Amino acid sequence: MDSGAEATGGGWSRRRFVGALAGAVAVVTLPAPAAPRSHTTADAERTTTPAAATPAPEKQPAVEGSRKPSGPRPLYLGTYTSAEGGGTGIGLATYDPSTGRITGTGTLTGVADPSYLALHPDGRTLYAVDERTDGGVTAVRLAGRRILGSRSTGGSAPCHLSVHPTGRWLLSANYGSGSVAVHPIDASGALGERTDLVTHSSPAPGPGQQGPHAHQFVTSPDGGHVLAVDLGTDTVYTYRIDPAKGTLTEVARARTRPGAGPRHLTFHPDGRHAYLANEVDNTVAVCAYDPPTGRLTIGEAQSTGTGEGTSYPAQILVTANGSYAYLANRGHNSLTRYAVEADGARLRLLDTVPVAGDFPRQIAFSPDGGLLFAANQRSSTVSVFHVDLDSGELRLAGEPFSSPVAVCALPL
Repeated sequence: MDSGAEATGGGWSRRRFVGALAGAVAVVTLPAPAAPRSHTTADAERTTTPAAATPAPEKQPAVEGSRKPSGPRPLYLGTYTSAEGGGTGIGLATYDPSTGRITGTGTLTGVADPSYLALHPDGRTLYAVDERTDGGVTAVRLAGRRILGSRSTGGSAPCHLSVHPTGRWLLSANYGSGSVAVHPIDASGALGERTDLVTHSSPAPGPGQQGPHAHQFVTSPDGGHVLAVDLGTDTVYTYRIDPAKGTLTEVARARTRPGAGPRHLTFHPDGRHAYLANEVDNTVAVCAYDPPTGRLTIGEAQSTGTGEGTSYPAQILVTANGSYAYLANRGHNSLTRYAVEADGARLRLLDTVPVAGDFPRQIAFSPDGGLLFAANQRSSTVSVFHVDLDSGELRLAGEPFSSPVAVCALPL
C-alpha cells in the first residue's frame, strides 16, 4: 500500500494508490457457479448544492469514426482535490487532434475528488465520481459547465463509473465497500435516487485483501449485461439490469486465480472476447464472453512485459479495429503493446514504451483513435501519444502536460 493511503470504513482510500503484493503467475480459471447477491438497504438520497463553475469554451460535439477532426477538442481531467498538490475540481483543457498538444482552459470547481469521469452517450452531460469515504456521483451539464447535483453511491471510495448505452442508467463501483450502484438519468442528464446497490459479500476476499473492492462497472457490447470487476474477491460478476426498474440480478461470476487482483476489463469489438488487467499479480488474461448468458471465461494469465515483481497494471484498451491492445503499467511507468490475434482470442506481447511520466493511472483514446492519453498520478502530468493505426506503434506527442495529481483524462 502506498505510504499516503488513508483507511476508510469499508476499505482503503483510493486518493493514493493502494495495492497488496501477491504471489506468482496465474493459471487458467473457469467461472464459478452464480450465487445469490447481497443487497444493502438504499439510503435516503440528497442533492448537493453546486458551487459556482468556472466558465469554459463552448463544447463541440463528439467526433465518431476514424476521420481526423479539425480544430481544438475538449479534454476533461480528473484529480484528487483532497490530495497534497491535488486539483480544485475537474480540469478543463483542449487538445489539438493533429499534434496532440494540450492547452489548459480552467477548472470546474465544486466537485470533490473527481477521480474518474464518463460522458453520456448524447455528449451533453459529464459524470464524475466523488471518491470519498461517503461516496457520491455528480452530473455536470457541459453547456455552461453547470453542476446538476450529486447523489450518494451508498458506499465508500467510488473509483469508476460508466453510462449504460441506453443513456438511462449510471453505473458506479465503490472500491472501499465493495459494492456497485445504479442511478437513473433523467432527460436533462441529472441523476435520480439510487435504484439498486449490491455488495459483493462472496466469495471470501483473496490473499492480502480485507474485503471486496469493486473497481469497475461496465456494460457488455451487446447491452444485455453489466459486469463488475472486484479486486478484493478476485471475481468478475455479471448482472442483468432491468431496463425499466434499474435493478440488478446476478447471472454469472468468473474467478481469477487467488490473489490476481482483477482491476479493469475491456471488450474486443467482436463482443465475444475481453481482456482483463490483474493489478496485484502483474498479469493480463484473455477472456471468452458469451452474450446470451453473460458468462465470462477467464483464460491463462500472460506477461505484461515489465519483468519480475509487480508493476500494478491499471487499465487496458483495445483499438476500434480490434488489432492492438495497450496496457498501462504504473510501477514500470510504461505502456505495453499487444497484437490481437485469432479474431480476438489471443494477445501477443510486442513491446513496452516509456510513458514519459510517473504512475500512469488511466489511459484513453481520442474519439478517432489517433491519440492515446495517459494520466500520470505521481508526476502530475498527462502524456499524449500518436497511435499508428496500421502498426499499433506509439509515438510521444511532445512534452507531457502539467495537471495536478492527474488520474483521469477524458478526450472528446
